[in-house]
Amino acid sequence: MQASSGFQGRSAGLGLALVSAFAFGGSGVAAKPLIEAGLDPLHVVWLRVAGAAVIMLPVAWRHRNLVRERPVLLAGFGLFAVAGVQAFYFASISRIPVGVALLVEYLAPALVLGWVRFVQRRPVTRAAAVGVVLAVGGLACVVEVWSGLKFDLLGLLLALGAACCQVGYFVLSDHGGQDGRDGGGKHAEPPHPVGVIAYGLIVGAAVLTVVARPWGMDWSLLGGSAGMNGNEVPAWLLLGWIVLLATVLAYVTGVVSVRLLSPQVAGVVACLEAVIATGLAWVLLGEHLSAPQLIGGFVVLTGAFIAQSAAPKPPSGPVASGVGTGAAAGAVEGELSGDRAPH
Repeated sequence: MQASSGFQGRSAGLGLALVSAFAFGGSGVAAKPLIEAGLDPLHVVWLRVAGAAVIMLPVAWRHRNLVRERPVLLAGFGLFAVAGVQAFYFASISRIPVGVALLVEYLAPALVLGWVRFVQRRPVTRAAAVGVVLAVGGLACVVEVWSGLKFDLLGLLLALGAACCQVGYFVLSDHGGQDGRDGGGKHAEPPHPVGVIAYGLIVGAAVLTVVARPWGMDWSLLGGSAGMNGNEVPAWLLLGWIVLLATVLAYVTGVVSVRLLSPQVAGVVACLEAVIATGLAWVLLGEHLSAPQLIGGFVVLTGAFIAQSAAPKPPSGPVASGVGTGAAAGAVEGELSGDRAPH
C-alpha cells in the first residue's frame, strides 16, 4: 500500500510539474502581443505582478509571520526573482524571440558557479565545469555568433540581465540560509514557499509601481485586441492568461510538485519550460528557430541541467529554481525549491 501510495504521489507530482512548466512557458507568448499592441514592457510586468499579488493577498496574510522572520529573503525575492527577472525578460522579448530570451536566461546556473568559484573561491566539480562549457557553447549556436549576432544586442543583454537577477537571488538566499536560526539559536524551519511567493509578488509590485508608473499607461489598450500571428485576440484574455495561468497557477502547481517529487526531478521537468516556450512561440507567434539554434538550445539545456545538478547547495533556505520566464530556466534549486523566478 505504501509503495502504491508513493507511486501515485510521484505521478501526481510529475503531472503538476508539467502543468507548471507549461504555465510558466506561456508567459512570454501571451505578453509579447500586448507589448507589440502598444503596452510598455514594464507596464505588462506591473499588470502581471500586481494582479497576481492581489490574488495572493489571503496567502500573504496567513503567512504574515514571514515579515518578521525573513524580511531580507522576502525583499530579495521580490526585488530580484520577481521585479528584476520579469522586467528584464519582458523587455528582452520586445526585441528578440521568446525562445532565444529564455535560453539566454539558462546561463544562470553557469553564472552561479562562476560566483562560487571566483568570488567565494570555493572549488567546483569537473561536471559543473563541463556544464558551463556546454551552456556557453550552446548559447553561441542559439545567437548564431558566426553570423555576427543576428539578434538585437540590447535584447540579448536584457535577457542576460534577467539571468543575473536570478544569480543575485541565489547569492542572497545562500547567505540568508546560513543565518536561518530562531531566537533560541536553533535552526529555524524553512519558510513556506507559497508564503515567500506571495510576499515576493507584493514586494515586486511595490517596486514596479515606482519604476513603471502605471498611472501613465494607456489603459484603453486593454479593451482592444492584440495580434497573435495574424489572429486578433482580446487583450484582457491575454492579461488573464499571464496573471492567472502563467503566474498564480504556475507557482502553486510548481510548489506542490516539488513537495511530491524530489527537487532534482522537479528541476529536470522545469527544464522543459524553455522547450515549451519555444514551441508555443513557434506555433502561436510564428517565431521560427533554425536547426543550429534548436541544436544549440538542446545543448544549453543539457549544460544548464549538469551545472544545476553539480552546483553546491546552500545549507538552508531557498534558492530560486527555474529560470523561465523562468528566465524562470533550469536554475539552481535549494531546500525551498518551490521558489522560482517567474517568467
